[in-house]
Amino acid sequence: MTEAGFPLSRADAFQRLQSFLPTAGRAYARLRNKDQGKGRHVHVSRLSPAVRRRLITEAEIIETVLAHHDLASAEKFVSEVFWRSYWKGWLEQRPTLWPNYRAALERAKDRLDASADLRLRHEAAIDARTGIDCFDAWVEELNVTGYLHNWARMQFASIWIFTLGLPWELGAAFLFDRLIDADPASNTLSWRWVAGLHTVGKVYLADAGRIRSMTNGRFSPTGLAHTAIIPTDSLQTPQPAAVRPFARPNPSAPTLLLLTSEDLSPETSQEMHGLPVRAIACIDGCNTWDRMAMADGMERACKA
Repeated sequence: MTEAGFPLSRADAFQRLQSFLPTAGRAYARLRNKDQGKGRHVHVSRLSPAVRRRLITEAEIIETVLAHHDLASAEKFVSEVFWRSYWKGWLEQRPTLWPNYRAALERAKDRLDASADLRLRHEAAIDARTGIDCFDAWVEELNVTGYLHNWARMQFASIWIFTLGLPWELGAAFLFDRLIDADPASNTLSWRWVAGLHTVGKVYLADAGRIRSMTNGRFSPTGLAHTAIIPTDSLQTPQPAAVRPFARPNPSAPTLLLLTSEDLSPETSQEMHGLPVRAIACIDGCNTWDRMAMADGMERACKA
């Protein structure tokens, strides 16, 4: 468990889930969008770093919550868990979108080199010098903790795109490089949704009064955009590919188990049970958080 209470092992994930269970029902539905500030995100589960690395599965979370609350009470929490599965599946069916995004990111970086005005606005944003109180505070929180409340992430993205007039790809990369739960699907596609590119023409416009309300008056931003200009030079949405067929492993063949930070609970897969695993390998993670989770996954895999 990190100092801020974010689980990076399977045992810690279940411990975090158990401690959150009493508030996973109607309290979550009522309070989930309240941003209490750094170190005080008590109204959300804080399970995302573990779910992102599949130290605990969506199915395990939902099963545990529904054993404690009826569906009517826990509907909002369950739907939020499903959003993560939706983003993953949506991106998997459109495999060209991620490399296209990476190419667009490089073009956006070139624009910084070509425009002094754009470069200065970008530097002010990433250095928490915009003068927009909530935005600058969220940059500082992100840099210190590696986390932002999900509701704050939407406001952050909206201000970045529509108020500061910065390329959304640069903002998505800025968060991705710092978030303890950084996920290519959830992060990239959420930014596209805010920008009006995921559900075409539907944007998310940050509102000063709502920010003031959801942060209990901690922030009172001024100068926010009242209209949204949807990026016209961004990515086209690719058509979905066919769902990949599932290939079952051969239970009699010598097996190599490869662990990555995309899935660190292979023991939850029925197909894994009984396979003659002869060796276990791993692909090291991109950051300290990945490596902490990988160490836990490797320890469990070696004991299985």
